[in-house]
Amino acid sequence: MDFPAFQPSPWHLLFTSPLLFPHQFNPENYVHWTQTPQSHIFSADLPGVKKEDIRVEIEDSIYLIIRTEAAADSREPRRSFMRKFRLPSMVDTNGISAGYEDGVLIVTVPRSFVRRGFHIDPTDLPARLELLARAA
Repeated sequence: MDFPAFQPSPWHLLFTSPLLFPHQFNPENYVHWTQTPQSHIFSADLPGVKKEDIRVEIEDSIYLIIRTEAAADSREPRRSFMRKFRLPSMVDTNGISAGYEDGVLIVTVPRSFVRRGFHIDPTDLPARLELLARAA
């Protein structure tokens, strides 16, 4: 039994052609993420946004939030931006740095080579544990 040779469809050439889409399309709130052996790097194009209006926050030591907050008294139309990223477990949240230059925000999250974990110190436990409820 002979099988015909596999012939890929030519449609993928049409939809990825630079002639059809001459400019790369990135949404307005696109944040580019790259990683190096030392850190994770988030970069966002925020043209026309003042440095004072940008907020970079850490929520619950798990999420990185990048947002813009325009002042209410500005005459320009308010343009809001907010992206939330879940951080990997092995990052140093105390060493996060951010820089804003020429309309580009770059946030660097250094890697930690010590895993974050939950630690209970045995000296903090009461001497006698009380039974609050029985299992069914």
